[in-house]
Amino acid sequence: MGNDKFKRYTVTAALPYTNGPVHIGHLAGVYIPADIYVRFLRSTGKDVVFVCGSDEHGVPITLKAKKEGVSPQEVVDKYHKIIGDSFRDFGIAFNIYHRTSSTTHHDTASGFFKTLYDKGVFKEEETEQYFDEKAGAFLADRYIIGTCPKCGNEEAYGDQCEKCGSTLSPTELINPRSTLSGAKPVLRATKNWFLPLDTMQPQIEAYIDAHKDWKPNVYGQCKSWLSGGLNPRAMTRDLDWGVKVPVEGADGKVLYVWFDAPIGYISATKDLCDTKLSPEKKTEYYLNEGLKPKDNWERYWYAEDTKLVHFIGKDNIVFHCIIFPAMLMAHGSFQLADNVPANEFLNLEGDKISTSRNWAVWLHEYLQDFPDKQDVLRYVLTATAPETKDNDFTWKDFQARNNNELVAIFGNFVNRVMVLSHKYFDGKVMMGSSFTETDLQVMAELKDFPSRVAGSIEQYRFREALSEFMALARLGNKYLADEEPWKIIKTDEERVKTILNVGLQIASNLAILAQPFLPFSAQKLFDMLNMGVEDWNKAGTSDLLAVGHQLNEASLLFEKIEDSEIDAQIQRLMDSKKINELALMKTEEAKPNVTFEQFSAMDIRIGTILEAEKVVKTKKLLKLKIDTGLDQRTIVSGIAEYFEPEQIIGKQVSVLINLEPREIKGILSQGMILMSESPDGKLSFVAPANVFPDGSTVR
Repeated sequence: MGNDKFKRYTVTAALPYTNGPVHIGHLAGVYIPADIYVRFLRSTGKDVVFVCGSDEHGVPITLKAKKEGVSPQEVVDKYHKIIGDSFRDFGIAFNIYHRTSSTTHHDTASGFFKTLYDKGVFKEEETEQYFDEKAGAFLADRYIIGTCPKCGNEEAYGDQCEKCGSTLSPTELINPRSTLSGAKPVLRATKNWFLPLDTMQPQIEAYIDAHKDWKPNVYGQCKSWLSGGLNPRAMTRDLDWGVKVPVEGADGKVLYVWFDAPIGYISATKDLCDTKLSPEKKTEYYLNEGLKPKDNWERYWYAEDTKLVHFIGKDNIVFHCIIFPAMLMAHGSFQLADNVPANEFLNLEGDKISTSRNWAVWLHEYLQDFPDKQDVLRYVLTATAPETKDNDFTWKDFQARNNNELVAIFGNFVNRVMVLSHKYFDGKVMMGSSFTETDLQVMAELKDFPSRVAGSIEQYRFREALSEFMALARLGNKYLADEEPWKIIKTDEERVKTILNVGLQIASNLAILAQPFLPFSAQKLFDMLNMGVEDWNKAGTSDLLAVGHQLNEASLLFEKIEDSEIDAQIQRLMDSKKINELALMKTEEAKPNVTFEQFSAMDIRIGTILEAEKVVKTKKLLKLKIDTGLDQRTIVSGIAEYFEPEQIIGKQVSVLINLEPREIKGILSQGMILMSESPDGKLSFVAPANVFPDGSTVR
C-alpha cells in the first residue's frame, strides 16, 4: 500500500446544512465513500482524524427559520440532533461531529479572517447589492429569486440555478424578486471585503496543475473555472445570522458561509484534540471516545507529513478546490488538500432528489423502516455510487442487490460454511487430509484480495473495491459448490474437514475485508467466528482460525426483503409526487364580479338523490331523480367517472332549481347539481354538514 510518506491523515466530509435531514444523495456522494476510506486507513493502523459537523450559518438556515416561524437557533438545534443521531446510528465513524455555532468555531473563523485582514489580503470595496425596500434589508444571494438567463427557470436563486446547475450572480437574474417580501429589489451601495482570487490565480492554477491525478470531474471543473478567469469574491455578507466580521466598520455583517464553513473542519479538530473539553461542551456535538487523536490539532493541519483529503459532492468542488485553498494559501500556515474525491449526483427513481419536493429517501426514516439494515443501504449506495457520472437509485434495485447479492452470495457462503461446520464437527475448525491442488489455488487467490481491494480504495474507486470484495465471496461460493462437502461427507470425512477449513479461512478474511464497507455485518461475522477484530494486515492468510478453534452459533448475516416492503417505499414516493403536483396546480382565477341582484336570482335548494343510473352510450353522464322539497325532478349530471350510481342514492346535494331546462342525450334536465372541484379535477358534492329538510334554501 502506498502513501508511506504520510504519518497522519486528516479526512473531512462536507458539512451538511442544518435546514433538513440527510438523504441518500448525501450518503452516496460524500459520507459513505469517506467512511469507507477512513475505516480502511484505521484498519491498516494509520493515524486518522475524521471530522465533520453541522453547517449552521448561511441563508438556507434563515429561510428555513422564516418558513417554520422559529428562530435560526431553533432550526439548527433541531436538525443538528436529527443529522448527528442519524450518522451515528448509520455507523459513520467520525471522530467528532461538530457544529459551526460553537464558541470554538466562532473564535477560529474570526481569528482566521482577522489574520488575513491584518496581512492586507482582502480588498475593501463598495459595491451595489440588491436591497429590499419593503423589508428594509440587503438581500444575500439566496434571498433573491428570478429567471435564469441560461435556461429560463423562473425559480433560480441569486447564486445558482438548481435546474441547469449554472453559477449565477444576483444581477444576472431576469425579473428578480425578494423572497422576504416578494417585492422587486433595488440596487444600493454596501461595503464588503473581497478575497482577490484574480491576483491569486497563478498560485491557484499551479496547485491545481500539480494534481492532474484527481478525478476527471474534479480536475476538469477546476480547469473550466480557471480558464474563465477568477474574479474577486466577497467574503462578507449583510446578514445578522453567522460569524460576526471582526473588524471596525463591519456592523450588521457576517462572514460569507463559504469562508466560515470549511474553517469548521479546523475548529472541529481543535475541539477533538482538546483533552480538557468539559462534559457540558460535549453535549454540543458528539465525540467518538474510542478514536482519540495521537497528535495536537496543529499537526493535523500544518505538518507536511499529514495528508488532507476532502470528501464532497460535485456542487462543492469550486469551494474546496479553489476558494478554500486560496484562503489557506493567504494564511500561510496550512497544508493544502492532497485530494478532493468528489462524486456526481444520485437521482431517485429517475428524478432529481429534491428536499423541497420531499423527493428523497431520508436517512432517519430509512433507519426506522429498515431496522438493523444499515449495511444493506451502505452496500447498495456503494455499488451504485455516482463516482464518474450521475446515477440512479431505485427501490427495486435495492431489493435485488440485497436478495441476489448480499443474501445469495455473501450471506449464503457464510451460512453454508458455518452450518456445515456445526453439523459435521460441532462447530470446531478441523483439518483433515492434505491440501489438494484446488485448495492451494484458492488460497493463492485469497492472498491477492487484500491488496486488490486496498489498491482500489486508495485510488478512491470504491465501487471497484466493493466488487473485488464480493469477488472473494463468489470465490468461496464456487469453491463449496465445486467441492460439494455435503455429498462426500459419507465417504471422505477427512476431506470435508479440509474443505471446511479452507471455507472458514475465506470467511474470516471476508470479515476483515468487510469492515470498511459493511461494518455491522463484519462485526456480526467476527462474533460468529468467535474472532477478535483483526486489522487489514492480517488479511490474505489462510491460517486465521487455528485447528480446534470453537465457532459460535451460526445466524443469518442478511435477510430477504419482501415485495411489500418495497411497494410501501415506492408508494410513499408516489404520494409525495402527487402532493407536489397538487401544490404546483394553480387555483382557477376568479370570474368577473356579479351584482347582488344577479346572485339573488339563483334559487339553490337542498335536495336528496332518490334514483341514479348511467346514461347509456356515455362515459360521464348520470341520470338523477332528486327530491327538491318542491317536487321530484330529473337532472343529468356529468359525474359518472367519479361516483357509482348505487353509492350516491340518499345523498343530500345542493341544486340550482331555476336553471333553464335543456335536453341532454334525449333527457330533459331540470336543474344543476353544485359540485366543488379540486385542482387535480376531483369532484365532491356541495352539501350541508348536517341533514336539512329537502327544499331548504342555500343563501
